[in-house]
Amino acid sequence: MTTSSKPNRLAKEKSPYLLQHAHNPVNWFPWSDEAFETAKRNNKPIFLSVGYSTCHWCHVMGRESFEDEEVAEVLNRHYVSIKVDREERPDVDHIYMSICQTMTGHGGWPLTILMTPDQKPFFAGTYLPKEQKFGRVGLLELLDKVGTRWKEQPEELVELSEQVLTEHERQDLLAGYRGELDEQSLNKAFHEYSHTFDKEYGGFGEAPKFPSPHNLSFLLRYAQHTGNQEALEMAEKTLDAMSRGGIYDHIGMGFSRYSVDEKWLVPHFEKMLYDNALLAIAYTEAWQVTGKELYRRITEQIFTYITRDMTDAGGAFYSAEDADSEGEEGRFYVWDDSEVRAVLGDKDAAFFNDLYGITPYGNFEGHNIPNLIDINLEAYGIKHDLTEQELEQRVSELRAKLFAAREQRVHPHKDDKILTSWNGLMIAALAKAGQAFGDTRYTEQARKAETFLWNHLRQENGRLLARYRDGEAAYPGYVDDYAFYVWGLIELYQATFDIEYLQRALTLNQNMIDLFWDKERDGLFFYGSDSEQLIAKPKEIYDGAIPSGNSIAAYNFVRLARLTGESQLENYAAKQFKAFGGMVAHYPSGHSALLSALLYATGTTKEIVIVGHRDDLQTVQFIQAVRAGFRPNTVVILKDEGQSEIAETVSYIRDYDLVEGKPAVYVCEHFTCQAPVTRLEDLKVLLD
Repeated sequence: MTTSSKPNRLAKEKSPYLLQHAHNPVNWFPWSDEAFETAKRNNKPIFLSVGYSTCHWCHVMGRESFEDEEVAEVLNRHYVSIKVDREERPDVDHIYMSICQTMTGHGGWPLTILMTPDQKPFFAGTYLPKEQKFGRVGLLELLDKVGTRWKEQPEELVELSEQVLTEHERQDLLAGYRGELDEQSLNKAFHEYSHTFDKEYGGFGEAPKFPSPHNLSFLLRYAQHTGNQEALEMAEKTLDAMSRGGIYDHIGMGFSRYSVDEKWLVPHFEKMLYDNALLAIAYTEAWQVTGKELYRRITEQIFTYITRDMTDAGGAFYSAEDADSEGEEGRFYVWDDSEVRAVLGDKDAAFFNDLYGITPYGNFEGHNIPNLIDINLEAYGIKHDLTEQELEQRVSELRAKLFAAREQRVHPHKDDKILTSWNGLMIAALAKAGQAFGDTRYTEQARKAETFLWNHLRQENGRLLARYRDGEAAYPGYVDDYAFYVWGLIELYQATFDIEYLQRALTLNQNMIDLFWDKERDGLFFYGSDSEQLIAKPKEIYDGAIPSGNSIAAYNFVRLARLTGESQLENYAAKQFKAFGGMVAHYPSGHSALLSALLYATGTTKEIVIVGHRDDLQTVQFIQAVRAGFRPNTVVILKDEGQSEIAETVSYIRDYDLVEGKPAVYVCEHFTCQAPVTRLEDLKVLLD
């Protein structure tokens, strides 16, 4: 194993992932015209490696192969090697990951692709060891065989690449078949969740288990829509189990990416911004539904983690933290019984270890992941003669001591690039919590992050960019950047009633339509008409670990239409439901965010206009009343008598006025409007 003292081309990049490989002996290129021109000029195939900086198996393959002189010699002699950060170039990743799944039936990172100089793949895989083992082909063996074949029979590999691309195009066409979505689609999704639900530990399917919080948000909406308590119970059970398991960092707060076991005990320790944003939304909504303080507490602890560890000085949010430190996965997060005793002393350590399942034998490779999986907190409090509040206070003090000790350890690598899309999700989460909890700290944090995006991640012509790092913004934004940012802006408007946020949402939403809308078959392409045109132009609708841009855009279309009265916006959502309806109806539980948009479009909704000065006590009470409880299909507009601009953006409220000089509320439900009310008790009747 070695690294080169002379940096390669990646040293000029901003991506933390590419910089991790800047001193490899491999002669890496970033994805660039230079790389493809070099491959064509020298008639060499391309070795494409896609990953991200907090990816455990990317680190493993990097150490085994890309720091290895023997592997580097083969790559440098026979190939043009390209490194791609999937978080900077999700367009490239999306296309070749989809091809990998078509060719092999699975995917993941690192993604390994061999392709022709014109970007057409003929081999796809994920992690490959240097030498053959565990049934996996060895990288050296593969590179030698393909290199020889390219020299002797290149036409065979070119023909194979054409076949791969043809099959991929066919699969894309099959995936995009049209259909209708209706109540039956919603019910089918619920039954699929019910069928795969783990009644003992929560979550869905077998290990590994991913949080997929948008699935839980859909179940909360479905439960409200139908009165189905089982849907609510599935969401609650999963949220409870995750908060008790090792996937939640009980010492430093925040959630890891997924659990490798069915109990949520052993996480894959990396922490992603998007997971924590979406989980904060799900826990906030669960609090709105149930009033359980656990859900509010977990939400607030997520934000504590994000504020402390993942926030840039300018207010925006970093992308991720690694699973590894000092070359070991989870080393930063696990504890030995003796370590806890050294920090807390024998008495407090015995109390803490008994509570969090820490033993001399360990529950993870001889070490311990703190968890509450097998603990009844009420019984534990009674056992120690502590009230619920006293138990929480004592545990909080002990966790703080352990956290201070843990801070002295070598920290995992932090990917400090700022992604527009993931920041949009966190802005939405903070603004939603600010509304729900009445806590302006979260609203102000969302404001600050949004200001950063608006000032630093747009070109002069208003075009969004995808990534900011080290003073540089780059890459034309993808559909996720637009959709998720617009979501955050809508939530910020609902939290602040500052018309500027609604105007920005409308502007970016229209820009998204102009750049991404498929005028022939409907739906939104993943990358824009002004971006680099790759070998395919995909449209993503699957709501996997993260919701698709199409799904969130559909949700935004409906909300913006209801906010502004511009019904043509809702037509775009209707076209999306039809464009993707056949595929979604085949597997609705894989499209939960789109189904949440469908619930909004077809269910009972409320549009509420409050007329009155925002500082007036009665106006404030009206705002608090409409924010109480879980109202996912309600939008609220404030016509502040001190600000006339709102009527210019939302023209239909122009004639909504005070009633006899008093603040008034106009409530419309399912296209029918009620007479305005001026008394709080009358408003509560209408809301309920």
